[in-house]
Amino acid sequence: MDVLASSDLKTILHSKRANLYYLQHCRVLVKGGRVEYVTDQGKESLYWNIPIANTTSVLLGTGTSITQAAMRELAKAGVLVGFCGGGGTPLFSANEVDVEVAWFSPQSEYRPTEYLQAWVRFWFDDACRVEAARLLQQRRLERVRQQWSKRSLVAAGFAVNVERLDALLTASATRIQSSADTTALLTEEARLTKALFKLAVDTVGYGDFTRAKRGTGADPANRFLDHGNYLAYGLGATATWVLGLPHGLAVLHGKTRRGGLVFDAADLVKDASILPQAFLSAMRGDEEAQFRRHCIEALTRSESLDFIIDSLKDIALQVSGSMGPAQ
Repeated sequence: MDVLASSDLKTILHSKRANLYYLQHCRVLVKGGRVEYVTDQGKESLYWNIPIANTTSVLLGTGTSITQAAMRELAKAGVLVGFCGGGGTPLFSANEVDVEVAWFSPQSEYRPTEYLQAWVRFWFDDACRVEAARLLQQRRLERVRQQWSKRSLVAAGFAVNVERLDALLTASATRIQSSADTTALLTEEARLTKALFKLAVDTVGYGDFTRAKRGTGADPANRFLDHGNYLAYGLGATATWVLGLPHGLAVLHGKTRRGGLVFDAADLVKDASILPQAFLSAMRGDEEAQFRRHCIEALTRSESLDFIIDSLKDIALQVSGSMGPAQ
């Protein structure tokens, strides 16, 4: 058998890649030049191929191990690798890493610098950073309006009251535009998210609901929200890596959090794609694997990674350009 090196693979733009993997109870290794994960079934070992050229990120959950050779091939293909807890939620909260998942970024000297230079140019100006945060939140609202009205969600049982949704988003857009600092923007972000939770609960008839971070109790909606949000963080980490933006250069979630920009980027798609699916799956009694599959399908179908990358690019160039020509 001919050995296929990762350098022989055709490059697929990250924004066009289809796969985000979550693996547990398996070993990731290189076999015959391909990156595969191995599961044990009795005395038999089953090997499954990972199409690394078409993969954005890999989350390794409980009971996993990975070889040095596999990490080398994943890095060559530009795949982010993250270690996390069961179901995609963190066990490494004590580890000072991005969004509490141990992200390992593939190293490359050939990523673009255009957007990093634009981002850094405005980032040290407080007023410009607030303007970038406003633009980010406005795009978040546009995404929610667009995705929550999709026929696919209605067909799945999430037929939201469009007039109520429009009223919430319009009022939020007004508050965002008048927000003077990041504290006001974060307050409005939390207020709108709470209102969207209430709207989702009423839409599916969920009953009483209180958001509990890292929900490990009996409430499936909280567990699904945690799980799905970490999939969004994977896309956020991929988008910022592709553009060469360090995760510490946040515009909304604080300058002191190393993964702040990943939170900012994930905000663009979390409420739009993850939130409704969490309540739909909770009502249907889905298992974690079913919920994860639905989320990945929704993120892929809606081209969420494209949207995050394009949004960050536009914000970088728009805010930097508003400062006038560089001296």
